[in-house]
Amino acid sequence: MYKPKAGLPTREQILDFIATSDVPAGKREIAKGFGLSAQDKVGLKALLKDMADEGLIDSAPGRAFHKMGGIPKVTVLRIADVDDGGNVWAVPERWEAEGIPPPRLRVRERKRGALGVGERILARTEEAGNGWIAHPMKVLAPASEQVLGVLREEAGRLWLTGVDKRERREFAVADAGGAAPGDLVLAELAGKPPKIAARVVQKLGDPFAARSFSLIAIHKLGIPDVFSQEALDEAERVSKLTLGDGREDLRDLPIVAIDPEDARDHDDAVWAEADDDPANAGGWKAIVAIADVS
Repeated sequence: MYKPKAGLPTREQILDFIATSDVPAGKREIAKGFGLSAQDKVGLKALLKDMADEGLIDSAPGRAFHKMGGIPKVTVLRIADVDDGGNVWAVPERWEAEGIPPPRLRVRERKRGALGVGERILARTEEAGNGWIAHPMKVLAPASEQVLGVLREEAGRLWLTGVDKRERREFAVADAGGAAPGDLVLAELAGKPPKIAARVVQKLGDPFAARSFSLIAIHKLGIPDVFSQEALDEAERVSKLTLGDGREDLRDLPIVAIDPEDARDHDDAVWAEADDDPANAGGWKAIVAIADVS
């Protein structure tokens, strides 16, 4: 248990907190663990950035920190091997540490022989001695390999070039899904080498549009960008709740979004109609809805 002290923690204290925290340690958890003031939190943000630049820490999708070369406390693993002794070994599905080979984690199965090579699991990880142990939380559905890339045309045929500079593969396109040369697309791969083909599942448009940079980062880091069915069901239940006293229901107003088509989000909208109040002859009623202004 950490005793809050005045001022910022040292680099060593932060590394120790990250390593021993029972929950994924993001900036909020670190600030709370050391009892930092609002002013200290500004300094903490800069300190964490310096530590990342120095190669001391890295961050997982969702902004939880772990030691550089380490593994997030909860992450997706792929079963890589089952040895002669029946021990199951897994590796991180995504590994971004350059120059450091991905670690192998020994999986503690609840039922022996339940997991096979190639399967994906969501697991809680812990460092044990000089190695790592994974405790499976959930077996995940198989992941079809997806590639984010740009279409190009050559000799009347479409090709997909991936945006990841570390893996500049090209694939023949079997189904463009309405996309055209120059479009940024998300595609699924099918077949076996050397006859792997791409099928476009989502057309994303101009690869140089502002929103495309976010999409490329999301894909590269494996950040979830699709709501689970559980989350959608919960949102559906919430949408049926009645409004509290003193609140006016404006959901039937035909409010129109005014953000450009290539905006990163669409959260600015307006509504207007002629005012039929005789005291305001020729006037209008208007509502401006700006989501990020309180």
